[in-house]
Amino acid sequence: MTEVVTRFAPSPTGYLHIGGARTALFNWLFARGRGGKFLLRIEDTDLARSTPEATAAILKGMDWLGLDHDGEVVSQAAGAERHREVALALLEKGAAYKCFSTQEEIEAFREAARAEKRSTLFQSPWRDADSATHPDAPYAIRLKTPQDGETVIDDQVQGKVTIRNDQLDDMILLRSDGTPVYMLAVVVDDHDMGVTHVIRGDDHLNNAARQMGIYIAMGWDLPVYAHIPLIHGPDGKKMSKRHGATGVEDYQTLGYPAAGMRNYLARLGWSHGDDEFFTDDQAKEWFNLEGIGKSPARFDFKKLDNICGQHIAAAEDAALLQELEEFRAAKGEDALTVSQRDGLSRGMYCLKERAKNFPELLEKAHFVMTERPIEVEEKAAKHLDPVSRGILDTLTPHLQNASWSREELEAVMNRFAEDQGTKFGKLAGPLRAALAGRAATPSVFDMMLVLGREESLARINAAGGAD
Repeated sequence: MTEVVTRFAPSPTGYLHIGGARTALFNWLFARGRGGKFLLRIEDTDLARSTPEATAAILKGMDWLGLDHDGEVVSQAAGAERHREVALALLEKGAAYKCFSTQEEIEAFREAARAEKRSTLFQSPWRDADSATHPDAPYAIRLKTPQDGETVIDDQVQGKVTIRNDQLDDMILLRSDGTPVYMLAVVVDDHDMGVTHVIRGDDHLNNAARQMGIYIAMGWDLPVYAHIPLIHGPDGKKMSKRHGATGVEDYQTLGYPAAGMRNYLARLGWSHGDDEFFTDDQAKEWFNLEGIGKSPARFDFKKLDNICGQHIAAAEDAALLQELEEFRAAKGEDALTVSQRDGLSRGMYCLKERAKNFPELLEKAHFVMTERPIEVEEKAAKHLDPVSRGILDTLTPHLQNASWSREELEAVMNRFAEDQGTKFGKLAGPLRAALAGRAATPSVFDMMLVLGREESLARINAAGGAD
């Protein structure tokens, strides 16, 4: 059985778009789930628009998403000589021809066709011209596309797509300045890289019919095609900046975990039964081309939040802490201090539940991230009136003698509340204010266990006013 080889081939003209990231993910899952290769090619033939910064942004986005590729990154521009070689081979075997028509002549043909309301598909007068009539002038090399019959794309997502050959032009392979066009370069690179499956956006579907002509003329095996629908925003229109973040790096700086993004993007246009939450290993095992839908997928931020929340809750504490640090670095924030790292490690069990993203987790972790003297927000300060401060003072000796376990702390607090003729709920507000300076926090007992005896008592003492 032939080894599966897929590729992701972005143009480096900007950041890694969320749609491109999903295409990369689908290729990665398909290859990795079959023990195949996943290759990365930068389609930098448009030298005017391609920048090293954009290439770096694509690589950074792939790295954050965890989409590792096999071998070196291939530059399409670097293969120009090989692309030219194939164009000349097609010319040699009569599958292509020299076209001496100028841009002005082509435009004049199209203007006349528009005026006469006929097809503007350019028919070169040089297609069947005798080489003896060729002028000494610059020429393009065009592919000889069959003029009758049909081209059938046997697409794994779209089904059988039939295009009449008289609707296809004789596309240019080499421009008159000798430079190869993108459409030729893509085919040559895919063939030379051994790509067996071309999984890409359905905006390339029409290109497939034209590109197949090169494969057939060269006698090369066709790849398996799978053209996937684009991603739309919640309003059903093509995903753009008006819908929110469109670049992969934006989602890192918004604080979404990479595993959650992979899970959500995999479900965006592909399904495995009713499964919503799954691991990378499950996705690699389950992913197939049959599960990809034909209709555009709609990006749903609530679903993204939900999936990411589940991944945060399920993550290993050490891995989560590492990703938290990377998130802060991506935002240009200070590295965690040793005490913050230790506190987050101890508290992760109570911090990661019900946090949809890293900013939410860090908000819950405020009591760990802050230091004495604790700054008390206005809402929490209402719980530190003179009576409440007095109660905290009275509570301190009871806590000093308690063994620092949840059971013991709960028992001490409940006994103390009873002695005070109140319920523990009345103590919770002052304790939250004392321990975190906030009105909304994790449970008082979790905070005390994470902070430890010494720090908890110091904070309660400071809030109670005891010296």
